[in-house]
Amino acid sequence: MATTQEFAATGRRKSSVARVRLVPGSGQYTINSRGLEDYFPRPTARMVIAQPFELTKTGGNFDIIVSVKGGGISAQASAIRLGVSRALLVSQPDLRPALKKAGFLTRDPREVERKKYGHHKARKRPQYSKR
Repeated sequence: MATTQEFAATGRRKSSVARVRLVPGSGQYTINSRGLEDYFPRPTARMVIAQPFELTKTGGNFDIIVSVKGGGISAQASAIRLGVSRALLVSQPDLRPALKKAGFLTRDPREVERKKYGHHKARKRPQYSKR
């Protein structure tokens, strides 16, 4: 039985984790067993996910299978973009300079700051009362 070549990678952003698999195909997206337009109704989120393919001109070469959890819509889209970029790098290492220059291989390290004791939120303090 012949196995198809498959490239896998993980992308993270805030509390989102995306496991991405690229399988040679026609450019079909499957995100948590749903289509791209169904899972991401916002065009900006779909644009973020497609950026690595537009940059490297590998748009219709792979079927994209994604399992993503945690975070919100924007963080999930950014996590998928990082996962797709890393998987493209596994498939074609010569794409590294272009992906690196565009910033698609850098994990955004910003996380939500924790709430502190005695504060209303992470930094908001109780109102000061003189009397």
